Amino acid sequence: MLSRRSVLKSGAASAAALALTTPGFAADAAPSKKLNKLFDTFISENLDLSPTFATSLGVDKGPRAKQKYELDEASLAAIKKGQDLQASQLRRLRAFDRASVPASDQLTYDIVLFNLKNAVADNEKFAYAGGGAGAPYIISQKNGLYSNTPSFLDNQHTIETKEDADAYLSRLEQFGPRLDDEADVVRHDVGLGVIPPDFALTGAVKQIKLLRGQPADSASMTMSLVRRTGEKNIPGDWKTPAAKILNEKVYPALDRQVALLEGLLPKSVHDAGVWRLPKGDEYYHESVLFWTTSTMTPAEIHQTGLDIIKDHSAKIDAIMRQHGMTTGTVGERLRGMYSDPAMLYANTDAAKEQLIADLNVKVKAVRARLPDYFGVLPKAEVVIKRVPKEIEAGQAGGYYNAPSLDGKVPGIYWINLRDTAEQPRWLLPTLTYHEAIPGHHLQLSIQREAKMPLIRRLSYFSSYIEGWALYAEQLADEMGMYADDPIGKIGQLHDAMFRAVRLVVDTGMHAMKWSREQAIKFYVDALGDTESATITEIERYAVTPGQACGYMLGKLTFLAARKKAQDALGAKFDIKSFHDAMLVGGAVPLAMIDTMADAYIAGRRTG
Repeated sequence: MLSRRSVLKSGAASAAALALTTPGFAADAAPSKKLNKLFDTFISENLDLSPTFATSLGVDKGPRAKQKYELDEASLAAIKKGQDLQASQLRRLRAFDRASVPASDQLTYDIVLFNLKNAVADNEKFAYAGGGAGAPYIISQKNGLYSNTPSFLDNQHTIETKEDADAYLSRLEQFGPRLDDEADVVRHDVGLGVIPPDFALTGAVKQIKLLRGQPADSASMTMSLVRRTGEKNIPGDWKTPAAKILNEKVYPALDRQVALLEGLLPKSVHDAGVWRLPKGDEYYHESVLFWTTSTMTPAEIHQTGLDIIKDHSAKIDAIMRQHGMTTGTVGERLRGMYSDPAMLYANTDAAKEQLIADLNVKVKAVRARLPDYFGVLPKAEVVIKRVPKEIEAGQAGGYYNAPSLDGKVPGIYWINLRDTAEQPRWLLPTLTYHEAIPGHHLQLSIQREAKMPLIRRLSYFSSYIEGWALYAEQLADEMGMYADDPIGKIGQLHDAMFRAVRLVVDTGMHAMKWSREQAIKFYVDALGDTESATITEIERYAVTPGQACGYMLGKLTFLAARKKAQDALGAKFDIKSFHDAMLVGGAVPLAMIDTMADAYIAGRRTG
């Protein structure tokens, strides 16, 4: 299987059958048609290996209509096929004369080269077939087909016609065999000494059993098809065949996964860090590079986090003292805010619906202020949805899915409402600005809607994307969203400090051999967060080493670029044009943000 992570990592992302036939795509007018044709070939090749991502982009039609009936392959052979393709693409890219194209195309070349070069190097260094750098475990409490496929079928697989419904059943029938292929990958990695920690296995088993425990005729995967065919007035009995597939194909495969993972528990350990894996120290270094595109050492990242925690704690303390909150450490006072009933929604379904309605009001309010800070605005809509109950135990507090290229699937801001005590009112504004506007939804929609080669429109660099979203949290404050909300401002500083804590605990577990419990204690002491939410976060960092570091390192890079431009331009600096310059070219490695800032400065000086 060429996983979504691997597809994005390849630099060709995944996309339409041919970029030039994608709705809204304008052919590149630059003279480097040969290079663009090569990139179009890469895109088409990657699309061949990822029909599910084609669906998420809304391009599973025309010559690729059959792909809507398919799930990505998940076998060891499919992984090898994807790795061989990455090596082939790297050879072909290096054979191209970079100097023959203008600077704008050289930037695209460098972005794709960066991804392919690192991907191929990882494939050669590490034999963990399921992961590669940044994702060592094919199944965990956070990762696996058991979690990804039901959500994909419900939210990405569109149903407009009978053929779409038939395609849903086809994919549902393939789900069982894909689960078995995924299990083979787990066995392969176990043979190399790569076994998830015990808490990751236990969490995965719990969630698989929740999914498996749904009666087939009323299961979420069945009812998604029944509900949506009903909404589109597509005749037929869709419940019976879907339930039959679950009972005969999917549930037995889920049972086999449970047995496999429970059988691994006696072999697993409680150590959270990847230092214990084969080539563990080198693996963590490559994971940090993959997620952050930064060459900072773990020690440097760790100290950066400690410094920011000290600074932000002082700022929070000052606001708290202004409002009479003086007793205890900053972390203890933050914990008191978590416990304040006035700060909480009731933990009922009705209150959770109201919470989502209130978040929509905040999105509308911040959207109205965008024209003062951005020249280019997103066209795609964003919707707010609750994380499905069967997977909420292992998921983060919030996350985002980008809109499809054809505009039929909007951006989705997912919020985890398993317990409203984990989502107090004073933190919700900042989470919303991060996941929706002016954070992920604004950035990724602008990138996908831009008039540039598709390979750039689908470019993925976690540190850029997450760095922008964390920068957007601070920007929301600068836009006046907390002008009459000092408690919300504490929330903004808390969440920024939260990303600094991530630097400390991620490097602590994976490079300094901190235990899971040591990381939890540091996190709770600094932030005052609930233990249940903290455990979810710490266990997430344990199975995605390095990912948690990208947020703050990316934000610091954006802030440095802005200060550089402000210092260089003085009165000529314009926040709207600066933001456009940072966004319309899409995601890039962090080092290239400084290059983009230099280009912006030069353009404003001569403009």
